[in-house]
Amino acid sequence: MGFKTGDFPPVDMETFLDKPLRERIKTLALHWVEYGFGTPRQIAATYVVKVLFLYVLAGTALATWTSGIGPFWEVTSWWDQPIVYQKLVLWTVFLEAFGVAGSWGPLAGKFKPMTGGVLFWARPGTIRLRPWKRVPFTSGDRRTAGDVVLYLGLLVTLLVAIVLPGVPSASLSAALPGTTAGLVNPTLLIAPIVLLVLCGLRDKTLFIAARSEQYLPAMVFFAFLPFVDMIIALKLLIVSVWVGAGVAKFGRHFTNVVPPMVSNTPWWPPRWLKRAHYRDFPRDIRPSKLATFMAHVGGTLVEIVTPLVLLLSSNYWLTLAAVVLMVLFHVFITSTFPLAVPLEWNILFAFAAVFLFLGHPAWAGYGIGDMSSPWLTVAIVAGLVFFPVLGNLRPDLVAFTPSMRQYAGNWASALWAFAPGAEDKLNALPHRPTKNQVDQLQALGYPAPAAEITMQQTIAWRSMHSQGRGLFSVLMKNLADLDERTVREGEFGCNSLIGFNFGDGHLHNEDLIRAVQSRVGFAPGEWVVVWVESQAIHSRVQHYKVIDAALGVIERGTWKVADAVAEQPWLPNGPIPLTVTWTRKAGSGVPSVRRGDETDSAVGSSA
Repeated sequence: MGFKTGDFPPVDMETFLDKPLRERIKTLALHWVEYGFGTPRQIAATYVVKVLFLYVLAGTALATWTSGIGPFWEVTSWWDQPIVYQKLVLWTVFLEAFGVAGSWGPLAGKFKPMTGGVLFWARPGTIRLRPWKRVPFTSGDRRTAGDVVLYLGLLVTLLVAIVLPGVPSASLSAALPGTTAGLVNPTLLIAPIVLLVLCGLRDKTLFIAARSEQYLPAMVFFAFLPFVDMIIALKLLIVSVWVGAGVAKFGRHFTNVVPPMVSNTPWWPPRWLKRAHYRDFPRDIRPSKLATFMAHVGGTLVEIVTPLVLLLSSNYWLTLAAVVLMVLFHVFITSTFPLAVPLEWNILFAFAAVFLFLGHPAWAGYGIGDMSSPWLTVAIVAGLVFFPVLGNLRPDLVAFTPSMRQYAGNWASALWAFAPGAEDKLNALPHRPTKNQVDQLQALGYPAPAAEITMQQTIAWRSMHSQGRGLFSVLMKNLADLDERTVREGEFGCNSLIGFNFGDGHLHNEDLIRAVQSRVGFAPGEWVVVWVESQAIHSRVQHYKVIDAALGVIERGTWKVADAVAEQPWLPNGPIPLTVTWTRKAGSGVPSVRRGDETDSAVGSSA
């Protein structure tokens, strides 16, 4: 892999696309083991430049300059200043909501243009996905001029809160008498809080993109809590995110995440170490014991135990060690450039570990026992864990991010299968500021076969994860002409239609398909989607749907997660066992129910 030249799969472009789908998946999955996406290092350097200049330098310069602290390169003058932390959080929300932080650029399927976000959300007529149908004044799926005004208002009010100087705070002065910069004016935070909620009720995409499940509580704490309570609440917030993400890694999914993530690392490790994360490359590329250790010791254990140590420790050296470990944890994730590239989020969390637990340690009066009221502590904890608990018990009710399943491998996911030529219909979608990704690549100079093979690398990546084996099994069962169809990764395709995705299949379920169908009009069989919900924490199965864009849901069923993780990505033994729980009678449109022996207790009610 060079700086400007990538590692393209070693295939004959003239004949490769004529091979059966499973053979193509095997070739591309084996290539991924050693090279990941194979993108030139120039792509990774682009992300580094973006993060370094737009986020780190511009963010800290803006936060310190507008607060009368600095200069920004003298880190010792501002690293523990509360107003700087507040403004860095607001700056992160602004960049996420604008669309130039997470889910940006080529690794998120944005090739030309590399930004989604504002190009979609500031444009009337684009697709809008409401979270709840029963909320008044949210009907429809078209973005209106009013939606654009709300969105732009959110961006403006965030910037206003960032650029205006701080105001004195009696609670801050009582805790830190020497602090002169004050805090962000709480009054300035009310507008962005309200606008973020209103935008989210109108469009769940924007709410999720702004990482509201984490930053909205922080903004509420900034606005309404006295200083000491605010710091302790922020500690509870970040610990709930870490521990929630760690708990979500229980089970069989996460071990399958680590090997392809490490394989995609552009800077390291050497190929032999990448291969070591697989059992017996190239014969068996299921996760090795090393991958299991990395996943559940370096991942799950660290993400649960270390935050609890930080929260409860009153010993300096133990706290320092735990802070260093969490910083290294986020640096490691950043270095792997995971797809969806949440780089800014990881950097902020690394800084937050230092600011909250070393800058305001428990032994200095910022322990959980120092909250002004134990009932306030109980209320905050209950509020922070409500959606993660509900989301793990009923993943159909709560999106991926509020459930705190960050990169846990337990995703709602989908594969799209187009009849020959049908994918081109998506390019007729009105008000869409992008084209299909395969066309974006060709606009950058890729020959058509190279562009297609590049996009097929994403479905090979999906096959290396547990739910990918199930999704391909459902496709193989339902589509006799699968080898002739164009198969796309749903998360990437979703990015080109609504400007964002972050591993959340709830953004490309029936709602999105219905919205696209109403604008484009696919014929029956032209666009078939296999979609699967996340696994509930108490269940052994995942629930899938087969959706025809023209007909709606035509089949529901389940598969055992154990069967999915036991297979190779290319399914050499054929589809894994599936239990069909509901199917639509051909031609009649009348649903009929048929149940297998392996059903989950929730299947009957959902059918």
